[in-house]
Amino acid sequence: MTRTEYRWLLPSAMADPELPGDRRGRSRRTVRDWAVDLTAFLCAALIGVLAAAAIEADPTTPDGVLFADVVIGALACCALWVRRRWPVGVAVALVLVAAVEPVSAGAVLVALFGVAVHRPFRPVAAIGALALALAPVQPYLRPDPDTSFTGATVVGVLLPLLVISWGMVVRSRRQLVVTLRERARRAEAEAELRAEQAQRLAREAIAREMHDVLAHRLTLLSVHAGALEFRPDAPTAEVARAAGVIRDSAHEALQDLREIIGVLRSPGESDGDRPQPTLATLESLISESRLAGMKVVLDNRVVDPATAPAATGRTVYRIAQEGLTNARKHAPGAEVTVTVTGARGEGLTVEVCNPAPTEPFEQVPGSGQGLIGLTERAALAGGSLGHGPRPDGGFRVRASLPWPA
Repeated sequence: MTRTEYRWLLPSAMADPELPGDRRGRSRRTVRDWAVDLTAFLCAALIGVLAAAAIEADPTTPDGVLFADVVIGALACCALWVRRRWPVGVAVALVLVAAVEPVSAGAVLVALFGVAVHRPFRPVAAIGALALALAPVQPYLRPDPDTSFTGATVVGVLLPLLVISWGMVVRSRRQLVVTLRERARRAEAEAELRAEQAQRLAREAIAREMHDVLAHRLTLLSVHAGALEFRPDAPTAEVARAAGVIRDSAHEALQDLREIIGVLRSPGESDGDRPQPTLATLESLISESRLAGMKVVLDNRVVDPATAPAATGRTVYRIAQEGLTNARKHAPGAEVTVTVTGARGEGLTVEVCNPAPTEPFEQVPGSGQGLIGLTERAALAGGSLGHGPRPDGGFRVRASLPWPA
């Protein structure tokens, strides 16, 4: 059932979001409230009728006093219908009336219960103390011939105490239920936020991977396509070699794109995982760039690249790949130096440097997101990345990554 379907089964203080006793707004009675109020009114009226019958049975009671008792008792019972709006005022008024009016005894017990349910401890304690202080007044002013003064006083003390205690227990249980419900709502909201954050992080990871992988392949296509465009009279062998590089790069780009899209599919629909690049496959990346016409110098000082952690080696590979892509875009024809140093327990350092371009070239548009993605990738791997221009006008990308002992 939804909230609107079972709202009528709850008290108004629990059907609404505010806690019992909150003065920020008044709630309309639910069906349960009407049933409870009607039952409380009838119980108070029944107690008042019994008290009026006992007063009528006393032959010493004047008819005018009996009539006044019945009228005041009826008004006290009717006042219970507004106790939800003014619980403190109604309770105080009925406690004062009950000090001299036995017929209102039932109404004052209901009012004490209501104020204990709907108000905090301090006003409840004050009203309870007032009721206990006035408990001996009624037996003293209007003694019952069948009950001693001490017995009537004890009953006048115990009944308010029991009713107030019962009301405070009900209030604490309601507050507990409301608190648990609010916690459940917060837990659901936090779960939704965590799910949204996980989806956002997954989208960012996929976007970063697509940029790192496809940008490298597409720049190769751009370089060779541009060479064919500006050198239509190139030798047949050179044209064939450039066309082969374009074909291979397009095929690799499609394979990489298929692999990334496979992440978005369910495992049952995946085409299978391709081998992930590591530090040991860095040589193949350099060879591919050299086949594309780049001048690349690799200085790999790691003794055994295969022993590097897979995640760290993959990060080094992506950083070198992005550095070569940027050099190909912004410094075509310049010699690029890729330096990898480190050992177990010392960490890994990868640096990609290129001098300033010496020949005019057509600028390739870039968004700058690649370096941002590399910085995030290095941070996720537990390392750091820095980049910026060199004094000679070139550019350098340098990253430090952990390699635990």
